Order: sequence, then structure tokens, then C-alpha cells
Amino acid sequence: MSAFATSSTPATGAGRLRIAVMGAGAVGCYFGGVMARAGHEVVLIGRPQHVDAIRRNGLRMETATFDEQVRVEADTEAAAVRGADLVLFCVKSTDTVEAARQLQPHLGSQTLLLSMQNGVDNAERLRLVVSQPVSAAVVYVATGMVGPGHVKHYGRGELVIEPAQGAPRAAQAFIDAGVPTEVSDNARGALWSKLLINCAYNALSAVTQQSYGQLVQGEGVWAVIDDLVAEGLAVAQAAGVQVAGDVPAAVRKIAQTMPGQLSSTAQDLKRGKPTEIDHLNGFLVRRGEELGVATPANRVMHALVRLMQAP
Repeated sequence: MSAFATSSTPATGAGRLRIAVMGAGAVGCYFGGVMARAGHEVVLIGRPQHVDAIRRNGLRMETATFDEQVRVEADTEAAAVRGADLVLFCVKSTDTVEAARQLQPHLGSQTLLLSMQNGVDNAERLRLVVSQPVSAAVVYVATGMVGPGHVKHYGRGELVIEPAQGAPRAAQAFIDAGVPTEVSDNARGALWSKLLINCAYNALSAVTQQSYGQLVQGEGVWAVIDDLVAEGLAVAQAAGVQVAGDVPAAVRKIAQTMPGQLSSTAQDLKRGKPTEIDHLNGFLVRRGEELGVATPANRVMHALVRLMQAP
């Protein structure tokens, strides 16, 4: 592991941005760290244990190609967002509204909030609280916090961003930092695609506490995954959503490309933290009820995870 890393190249194409990360967990720390290494001014807003470690030693970023302590600002208070051009909004879906309320008094009128969260309705919920531009981002990355102020990258790292005021500049900044990024008119369809992939794996990984590669070796597991996906596609069709890509093929590929990954839901259960299951399989169940689409497999997964996270 190296000493403190400074930006090897100054931010250029999109200009130097002031970036605040609201919810500096695994996703927020990874992308915040990447942008800091590219020369942007970054502040991570998160839990005291991570903030204290980052203030002392910097953010440790461990990836396949480098292992560095990256200098970034860190704070526990939402007020640290003041002056930001871009907010990477990375809190759990259960905390969206409250976190937005905390941020709102400190946001500039042109600050772009980029929702980098699981689920498909967080951007809509954000827009009910803030008047600033909001864009949904579909995040494809495998990361984890393996210690205070220590993020580990396991694979991938691309983004699909919904069009919004300021989104092209943000996308260019990510591209300049080496993050494959696309601004797409069908970001909604991409969000649903990711939702269905999450619903296929997250609850199963959580209930079994097994990685993706492990759990698909179980007898009958692929049949359950196929049922989960088919129900989700039926709900999407009834909702008029044009789901991006070939979801069944993408689901099969996840077990190959991320065999050692434990789902975020599994990680939350393991740590005794609330999960986002209500915004994953639970969301499909509720939307299915509204649209008259049966979702028995997703209902079982939702109920099991809820039972396991109950005090």
C-alpha cells in the first residue's frame, strides 16, 4: 500500500468540480475516491467511524490495479454539501427522504443530485423534497467496506445516467476519470433491468449468506431465479416499462462475472443493519398488486428477509 495519493492528472474536460458524497458507504467511497484521484474536490459525508479514519489516514482504496490512501475531505454533517456542483446521493433507499431534507437547506440552486441507489423510484422521491436538478444513475459496480475508511473494489464500475440539467458535464467528468458513463434516454429501463437482477440474487444471497457463485450451485436455485425474473418482467410490462437489455442473460452472467460477491442485502443482514428489501422484491410485490400481476416468488423472498432482519 502506498503513502497518500494525490491526483496524478488534474481534472480537465468537464472542469474541476466540487463533489459531495451523501452516504459514504461502499459505492459512495469508491466513486468519490475515483473522482478525487482525478483531481476533483471531494467531501465524503458518512458515519463517524469512517469519517474519523478518513480524516486521520485518508480513504484507503483497494482495487485490482492500485492500493492507495487517497486524500479527501470527510464530515458527518449534511451541511458539508455546501458549495457542491454535484452530489453523489448514495444513502440507502430507506433513508432517501430524510437525507434529502437534511441536504436541502445547503444546496445551491444549480447543484445536480445524482441518485446512485438501488431501486427505481429514488429520483422521483428526491424531486418531491428538493427543487434542484435530479438525475437517476444506474450503477454497475461490486464494492465493499472492509474496514473503517477502507473500500475494496471487486469489479466493474460503469454508470448509466438519466438526462437532466448538469448531467452531461457530470458524465464527462466521470469519463475523464476513467469511469465508463452513458447518458441515456432509457435510464428508467436500465434501472428496472438492474432492479430485476438485484431481485434475482439479493434475497437468495441474504437468506443463505452465500456469494452469487456459491448459491447458483444449489439444486433448484436457477429455477427460483427464473421465477423471480419472470415475475419482475411481467410487472415491468404491465407498468409500461421498456426494460433495457436481455435481463435473463444478464442474470446468468452475474454469477460468472461476480462469483465471489455477497449481495448488499446479505451484508446488511450479517451486520445487523436494516436492508433495502422493501425497495427491491418488496417493491415488485407492491407494484404487482397495484397492476394485478402475481408475484409469489418475490413475495416469499421479501417475507423471508423481513423475518431475518426483525429484532
